[in-house]
Amino acid sequence: MSVKHSIRIFFIFIIALVYTGSLTAQEKAYPKNGEGITLFLKRFNRTGGTYQKEFIELNKGKLGKNNSLRMGVKYTLPPLASTPQKKNYQPLFGKSLASYQVTSSDLKGACFYLVSGHGGPDPGAIGKMGSHELHEDEYAYDITLRLARNLLTRGAKVHIIIQDAKDGIREQQFLNNSKRETCMGSPIPLSQVSRLDQRCAKINSLSRKDKETYKRAIFIHVDSRSKHKRTDVFFYHKPKDQASKRLAKTMKSTFSHKYNRHQPGRGFSGTVDDRNLYVLRHTTPTSVFVELGNIQNQYDQQRIILSNNRQALANWLCEGFVTDYKYYKHK
Repeated sequence: MSVKHSIRIFFIFIIALVYTGSLTAQEKAYPKNGEGITLFLKRFNRTGGTYQKEFIELNKGKLGKNNSLRMGVKYTLPPLASTPQKKNYQPLFGKSLASYQVTSSDLKGACFYLVSGHGGPDPGAIGKMGSHELHEDEYAYDITLRLARNLLTRGAKVHIIIQDAKDGIREQQFLNNSKRETCMGSPIPLSQVSRLDQRCAKINSLSRKDKETYKRAIFIHVDSRSKHKRTDVFFYHKPKDQASKRLAKTMKSTFSHKYNRHQPGRGFSGTVDDRNLYVLRHTTPTSVFVELGNIQNQYDQQRIILSNNRQALANWLCEGFVTDYKYYKHK
């Protein structure tokens, strides 16, 4: 036998081994009574047209009329594709920002319930800037969406309680008012007590199902005072609740640090107080209530009308949560 012929036989042998190995690695299974190809493949986590075409190709000669499955026949399953990464997509953020990447695990294992104030039939406080009206619910909602996106990119689970299917994260200074907001799809009542009870009930219902041990809720509002009264961001916590108080103080500390860094010499006069608010009393997860400024004051208005400032507020709230979560994990 020539060397050339021996080499040829050797390669044929190797190819046969590889081919045989690939066959023995493939899964095989019997169909159940009444199963078609779609249900049969679905049982083995193979869904979609690609798997079906591959299955038919692999099992030519074994299939019945119109590619039906025969009882008692063992069919070869197409190889299971490597599990694709979960697509991170939240349409509430708007088309351009709906897709997001998880960039860290800082908040992995944490669960958040985000509530922007008012909404639906209630616009909340209304400020004026020139000919434009500034509606509290629109600005609180935009900042809430930005915060939600930040939390998600850090690996958290996030429930956006108040939702508007049309308004995503917006860059405009003057946000158009609408009454489309819902409480996760349910119409928002006009009655204040009913409205507050609805969002608390939704949070508590979700919280009972969520398995995470670290759960935090935040209620985001914009205050309304005299036009001449400037206010920094301030925080309310549930009375006699140490976890709620610590979260509020952590938020304030984060904001104070950021102001010292970005506006040295300005100082930060935001406060932390306990307050017997309905949503703080009736929400099961540890909660904080945030007022972002005075919607009537021309200086405070800059804090909410400029999209960069709205993003900064969201960033700093997120960092406050990260700090609070780190404390929780290491206490």
